[in-house]
Amino acid sequence: MEILLTLTYVAICVAIFKIFRIPVNQWTLVTAALGGIFGLSLLFITMAYNHPFSTNGRIYFTTVPILPSVKGRVVEVSVANRTNEHLEAGEVLFKIDPKPYEYIVEQKRAGLADAEASVAQLKASVDQASAATAKAKAQLQLAQENYDRQSYLFKQNVVAQATLDTATRNLDASKQATAEVVAAEDRARQAYGATVDGEHSAIVRLRNELADAQYDLDQTVVRAPTSGFVTELALRPGVYVVPAPFRPAAIFVNDSQKDQSLAAAFQQNALQRVRAGDEAEVLFKAIPGRVFKAKVRLVIDAIAGGQLQTTGTLLNPGGAEVPADRALVVFDLVDDTSGYQLPLGSAAEAAIYTEHFHELSLLRKILLRMRSWKNYVFPESL
Repeated sequence: MEILLTLTYVAICVAIFKIFRIPVNQWTLVTAALGGIFGLSLLFITMAYNHPFSTNGRIYFTTVPILPSVKGRVVEVSVANRTNEHLEAGEVLFKIDPKPYEYIVEQKRAGLADAEASVAQLKASVDQASAATAKAKAQLQLAQENYDRQSYLFKQNVVAQATLDTATRNLDASKQATAEVVAAEDRARQAYGATVDGEHSAIVRLRNELADAQYDLDQTVVRAPTSGFVTELALRPGVYVVPAPFRPAAIFVNDSQKDQSLAAAFQQNALQRVRAGDEAEVLFKAIPGRVFKAKVRLVIDAIAGGQLQTTGTLLNPGGAEVPADRALVVFDLVDDTSGYQLPLGSAAEAAIYTEHFHELSLLRKILLRMRSWKNYVFPESL
């Protein structure tokens, strides 16, 4: 931009010297040079502060590293011939050998069946012991009633001592029998074990283990997390994959518009007058000769160069070269770009037009379009 304006000023000076036949000497040249330096500097500063421009724009998109939830050997890559093709959420990406997990599921299912049978037997024992206790308590009540009756009759001299002694022995025998069956019921209930929400704890535990094993089996089929596509797929049958974030099995690109952002990095001092909603224009190197209208969505209130993360060492600013700090501005495109071949991650250049010194925005627009025309020429075309 600076070169273009400088060459334009030089051309204007040459034309003025020739049209008005101004003599070329050290005074006229110095005057023209000083005027150019002062005028262009003032123009550059005013335009950069009120209508900032950035060559560091890009369409940012999100990717998802595909990490399997279970380990195993890949037996099928369903998208081997569909790389870079759109996939819907839930479509199968690849499959892991399910046999080890099927064996575990069968083992857990058999264990659950055995536990259910054992618990049923224990429950039957508890029910039987409970019934025996109820019967013993009923007999104890009858023995108590008989003793009370015989005791009353004995006091009335209706029955003999022998009859009362017999009733006493029967009552003691009933008490002992009741105590024994109550103890047996307690032992049966202890053998039955604890319950969770009315269900035996062993059944609950084994059913959860079976569900966990079934979940692992289901995870042998790896599916697309969202709509998007798989790119640069090198996964093939026979590869052993593990659920660890060291080396993803594939890279999944989210192609939803919600997962894409157009942003550009600006010098911090160039954004003092930029506000959300300001008009902007964007050019893409992939689309020569076109400039697209946009609006400022937001200026991100954080710069990567200042972030801190918990580590085991103190911050050492002199330990590495401090990078140039730039602030990111996120844009919303107003014009439709669907008719163009615009890959995700395409480089862009952006200009923002604030409400201040609006007359200078015309010059910025002209310069932006000249830069867009320049994209028709690139080294590979020469």
